[in-house]
Formats: sequence, structure tokens, C-alpha cells
Amino acid sequence: MGWGSLRVLLLSVLVLLPSRTSAFASTSPARLRHSPSSSSSPRSATTRASPTMITDKIALLQTANIILASGSPRRQEILNTILKLGVDVVPSTFEENLDKSQFTPATYVKENARQKALEVWGRLRGEGKRPDLVIGSDTVVARGGQILEKPRDEPHAVEMLKSLSGDTHEVYSGVALIYPPADPDKGPEDAKGETCFTEATEVTFAALSDPVIRAYVASGEPMDKAGGYGIQEV
Repeated sequence: MGWGSLRVLLLSVLVLLPSRTSAFASTSPARLRHSPSSSSSPRSATTRASPTMITDKIALLQTANIILASGSPRRQEILNTILKLGVDVVPSTFEENLDKSQFTPATYVKENARQKALEVWGRLRGEGKRPDLVIGSDTVVARGGQILEKPRDEPHAVEMLKSLSGDTHEVYSGVALIYPPADPDKGPEDAKGETCFTEATEVTFAALSDPVIRAYVASGEPMDKAGGYGIQEV
């Protein structure tokens, strides 16, 4: 996951939480350089204060019951090691079986993130738990409009990296935030707010030799990463 994805996740924890956490504010996603898009359900309408640094909100965030609907070590590192938020990890069981032909890369990652968060939200509420915020996230690489997810095996990883070598592609990250309504005493029991957004970042690869690609694949690092690579890795 690159800096664009990291920044998306940092923004995600600044979305308004209801009632006792109403002091939260968000830097508008429209200010990001990579032209992200966002959408909210009618129940997630919020009043936003002026842009603020995330460090101003750490103490407040640390009091919230935040759930990360992902087993990604990098996302856990961002939220718990870097930001020290004490986020609980509940990996989603959503199968990620959406029909890619019905989506653009941007809408695909956003819907995947949404379904991950909704699955965990519903499961926890069914267990009688009431999280303040569930965060779902998804990242894919796209080249020429074709979505590249995690490689199936090592030959597939080699094929992916060869297709990206010496060319420019896009990395799409989607984040979905599911949280209780502003007034939990009104509306149905399962009422919730939703905010979803995406960010696209252009990445240009240098020309990669065959031995370099095969050595990287042999390291095992590409196998759990969209597009078969991670910018933060070797």
C-alpha cells in the first residue's frame, strides 16, 4: 500500500462520529491531490468544522470503539502502531465476489470496502455489540481499465509485474465508514450512517528485468497485494 492509500486511511478516522464524538472534523477529501470521490447516505449527513490535523484528534479517537474490518497488517500498523488508536481488528468474511464488469475500478473498490464494513457491522450488532465506527477498505491496481487484484499464484504475479513494467497504472483505494445514526433513539434498530470515498494514484514503474521480477516474486511479498506489489516493500 502506498502513501495515497495511507492518507486515505488517515482521513477515514476523522469522519464525524455521532453524539459524544461530534467534535470530530475532517479535512475535505476534495483537497487531496489525487481527485478522490466520496458519498454519504442520508443518515450520515454531518456538520464539518474547519480542516484540522489528525494529531489534534488522537486523544478523542482513542476513546472511541473503532473496528477495522480487515486483517491487513499495513492497515493495522497505520491505525494502531503509528496512530496508537487501539483499534480492534475483526476481519470481514465478505467473499469479494462482485462482478467486475459492472463496475469501474473506483466504484469497485468503494463497494468492496462498503460490503466488508457492512458485513462486520451486521455481525457485531447481531452479537449485541455497538461499535462507534467500522472501517472497511479495499485496494486494487488497474491498468487500461482492467482491475488487478492479488495474484493467484507465483506465475500470475510474474505476469502482473511484467504487464506493469515500464508503464503507468493506477492504484485505487476505497474506504467505507459505518457508524450509528446521530440520534439512535429515532428510526429503526438497524439504522446506520455510511460514508464512502475513493482515491486514485498514478504509479509509474521503471523497466523491470526478468530476474528482478522473479526474485521479487520468490520473496513472497507480492502474493497478498493488489497488483502483485507494495510500494512500501523492498
